[in-house]
Amino acid sequence: MTSATPDHQYPSACPAQLQGCPAYLPKTQAEEVVQSAPGHSQSFILQKIQPALLGLMDGSVSTLAPIFATAGLTGKPMDAFYVGLAASVGAGISMGLAEALSDDGVVSGRGTPVMRGVITGAATMLGGMLHTLPFLNPDLHTALMLAYVVVLFELVAIAFIKYRYMRSPLAQTVTQVVVGGAVVFGVGVWLGRLGAGG
Repeated sequence: MTSATPDHQYPSACPAQLQGCPAYLPKTQAEEVVQSAPGHSQSFILQKIQPALLGLMDGSVSTLAPIFATAGLTGKPMDAFYVGLAASVGAGISMGLAEALSDDGVVSGRGTPVMRGVITGAATMLGGMLHTLPFLNPDLHTALMLAYVVVLFELVAIAFIKYRYMRSPLAQTVTQVVVGGAVVFGVGVWLGRLGAGG
């Protein structure tokens, strides 16, 4: 009596000593994860890099619209700073809770919920605060110019992390991240000008 090969199994390349191997990933997906970043363990990618990247992307992109809308609407850098601060902290708490509650890590091998939640939450706050800090400058024009540079740096950094650890094509990754960020940024600027003009 022959036994059929199971649809869900670990690839042979998955090191036996790793505790983070996904238990129920289809074979092709598991192989892709294991081979995603040479020199880095699968558990490190799943438990550290993915939560951090998720938070950094959300914080960097989701806070753009309210910050730049406020700057355009009020013309006061400190108003934009406090809106950015509130958005970053709120998004960090929300994303941290969502990540921690979404998966206990037993089946997926993605680590403890608390650790993933902390990593995601902290990365989300960091992503939002980086382009919020320039608005501590009392001159609106200078604050905006600094914030533009920081936003560009954030988006390029996110693209590089995806390329470095997920082996995503660099040009494609940069295009996806920059275009996505530009859309949200443009909405914020447009709403700010619309409100100020009204």
